[in-house]
Amino acid sequence: MTYQNILSEVKDQILYLTINREQKLNALNKATLAELADAVAFAGQSDAVRGVLLTGAGEKAFVAGADISEFSGYNAEQGEALARNGQDNVFNAIENCPKPVVAAINGFALGGGLELAMACHIRIAADNAKLGLPETSLGLIPGYGGTQRLSLLVGRGRALEMIATADMISAERAEKMGLVNTVVPQAELIAAAENILNKIKLRAPLAVAAAIKAVNAAFASEVNGFDVEIQEFGKCFNTQDFKEGTTAFLEKRKPAFSNK
Repeated sequence: MTYQNILSEVKDQILYLTINREQKLNALNKATLAELADAVAFAGQSDAVRGVLLTGAGEKAFVAGADISEFSGYNAEQGEALARNGQDNVFNAIENCPKPVVAAINGFALGGGLELAMACHIRIAADNAKLGLPETSLGLIPGYGGTQRLSLLVGRGRALEMIATADMISAERAEKMGLVNTVVPQAELIAAAENILNKIKLRAPLAVAAAIKAVNAAFASEVNGFDVEIQEFGKCFNTQDFKEGTTAFLEKRKPAFSNK
């Protein structure tokens, strides 16, 4: 698939994805979502990718929201389909990606932009970033998992406050609330995200994927997270990486994992 709205590059086993609609503050339209879905699917399947760094072009916006002009005339059925397709193909796909996805929030992360960041496994924000879910000011609510993921990250009261008031918050407050992992100066943002991914690259890839699955299961009502953890823990024992990791530990050397 040839991308028109995102930039994609694999470098040192990291897939760099940049939403490249700077003049539109990187707003999400249907075409951009389709490209993101394709890129995330590639990341999950490619042995050349060990992690994903997701950011927005420029210094103003990570993603400043969805492209409202595309759905302003929708009815209820069309609106539900929009939300369901987006969640299934992009937001849930990112959350369930077996490769760690780090959001480098370089500016405004509003509406669908904040929902995109929340679907990522780890969030690093520039100190100038502003975050919010302003949908109620448009007569809507978040439709790409925002009500659910924000509640899980910051608690019901803070989530309802942010959604009902439609207020933006600073990166500093977002860090205090647990919405982002770390805040760094804008100039250090990409390096900070790379630093996390480079640390993860030193660990066993299959174990990292198992950890993502088990942690996600803690918030999935249809499964028992403890059972998922036990099953994934057991599966690790059949991997070559487990044998390499334990052997390297006993031999007091660094492991050389093979993703097998």
